[in-house]
Amino acid sequence: MLENNKNLVQRDVFLEIAKHLETKEITLIIGPRQVGKTTLISQLKDPLSQKGVAEGRIFSFNLDLVTDRKLFANQTEFIEFLKERIGQEKLFVLVDEAQRVGNAGIFFKGIYDLGLPVKFVLTGSSALEIKSKIHEPLTGRKRLFYLYPMSFEEYLSAKDSSLVDFLKVEKELARYTKERLFEHLYQFIVWGGYPKIALEGNRETKEQFLKEVYSSYIERDIIGFLEIKNTTAFTKLVAILASQIGQLVNTQELSSTLNVERKTVEKYLEVLEKTFIIEMVSPFFRNVRKELTKMPKVYFLDAGLRNFALGDLKGFEERHDKGAIVENFLFSELRKRTDAKFHFWRTKEKAEVDFVLEHRFGEPIPIEVKATRLKSPEISRSFRSFLNTYKPKRAFVVNLGFQGSRKIESTNVEFLLPYEISKVLLN
Repeated sequence: MLENNKNLVQRDVFLEIAKHLETKEITLIIGPRQVGKTTLISQLKDPLSQKGVAEGRIFSFNLDLVTDRKLFANQTEFIEFLKERIGQEKLFVLVDEAQRVGNAGIFFKGIYDLGLPVKFVLTGSSALEIKSKIHEPLTGRKRLFYLYPMSFEEYLSAKDSSLVDFLKVEKELARYTKERLFEHLYQFIVWGGYPKIALEGNRETKEQFLKEVYSSYIERDIIGFLEIKNTTAFTKLVAILASQIGQLVNTQELSSTLNVERKTVEKYLEVLEKTFIIEMVSPFFRNVRKELTKMPKVYFLDAGLRNFALGDLKGFEERHDKGAIVENFLFSELRKRTDAKFHFWRTKEKAEVDFVLEHRFGEPIPIEVKATRLKSPEISRSFRSFLNTYKPKRAFVVNLGFQGSRKIESTNVEFLLPYEISKVLLN
């Protein structure tokens, strides 16, 4: 949950995590820095208290703090710490940035396997470290939850909760309501969903917070934790990627531009993915001969961080990259809501579809993004080509003006406004 003045906003994943407190499994929460993991695990004390868990049975540690980290330096001593405090009731141990424990997975696995009445809730900011140090050693002993920057719906709940119910309304909204939704949407597309930034009203303070988030990421994770030495090349790579969201990533070209080895570029890209800054989207293909390229496209998980890295925090209407940032918004919103695979489609004949969402065992769902105010149900030649080839039951065109639907043979094509994107995930 996030506290914004007198309003209390609950993150979408909170109730699911709170319910998991009842299980023996370790609760593992991962996501970028400063998205609210510390706040969330602190808020978990509320449902525990409501279930009668005494405050003295709950222990919180932040391993970014050296003083808290000392207790975790020796597994035997930590076990003794727990045993001294175990009585008739279970202990709840909440550990923020748990990957900072030496051999963290083995550390917590050993304690878990003792069968002590202790429930662990762990958080971490680097999937690279978590995968090697925690995730694999704890196989079968934990459940993984992701906490991302706020979704637009979570943001709206904090900024203007009276509008939230209108995000999924099927009927045409009043002009005033639409305009208010678009005002919030354009703010969100520029500043992103990091809670401290999104909920701040003052522009200068928002910029300062963005700078702090970015600097903290570079200094703590990149220089300090992951020990990347060439930070100049790394930060330049982030800026280059920010300038080409929705475009193909050519590692050889990046290698030449940055004057570093291709393997180094590939390592940096992996680091950016595993620390939740970017995500690569691979091509969708069923016919390898006709469909082109194995190069992925790149998107940022958070628009604010992307715009800061690019050095462009202008308002939406002033921007020259409207198409790119609306496309990035769509990707980011869907990523926060689904674990489906994302692809794009491109053929040698230049036919292209922005996204192809592929659920396990399900048919592909094509999505086209247009940062224009359509007045009628226009369907591009490329999009029609995909529909003719794969004949999906559902397809979507996201734009800034037209709402409605059109039937193309066996496919129902629905035209949505960007803030209606949750409809893509409905059956």
